[in-house]
Amino acid sequence: MEKDHEIIIAGFGGQGVLFAGMLLAHAALRIGRNVAWIPSYGPEMRGGTAGCTVILSHEEVGSPIISRPSAAIVMNEPSLAKYGPKVKEGGVLVVNRSLAKAPFSRNDIQVLEVPANEIAMEVGSDRAANMVALGALLRATEALPLDVVEEVMPEALGADKARFVTPNVEALRRGARLAETLLSPAAR
Repeated sequence: MEKDHEIIIAGFGGQGVLFAGMLLAHAALRIGRNVAWIPSYGPEMRGGTAGCTVILSHEEVGSPIISRPSAAIVMNEPSLAKYGPKVKEGGVLVVNRSLAKAPFSRNDIQVLEVPANEIAMEVGSDRAANMVALGALLRATEALPLDVVEEVMPEALGADKARFVTPNVEALRRGARLAETLLSPAAR
């Protein structure tokens, strides 16, 4: 049986962490998974703290509260300090090294250091760093098929943001490819 996943995505408001979580939820629903998506943010929409909890399950979700996630994406240093230590043993932590530069090490989880902002700029959208990190998480955890996430991208963005579909999909793919490289035996 496939695993269930309890994921935390955290960063500053405006980094798209809530959108990344919502995208996971849409994709999971598309393939018949049970989902809980709980956004959380400070009073400031941009620049304050933001985060979300996403639970992807094959059973009904009993509680949306996560104290020890199986995976996390941290887009900035405060999020790394808060959530890095909480990831369950054997879990995955994706760190946006563009903004979270403090040293962090654990030998009981996979830590993927991803220059998400730089890769986002390379694909033509400085706002796609969240998708780079999400692509890395998806490849490392196999929580959902990448193609399903790509498939729901247009409806999740909506018609008024259709111009962001292509760079976001490319950012997802680049993040997944980078994770593949980082996870290869030769990279260890």
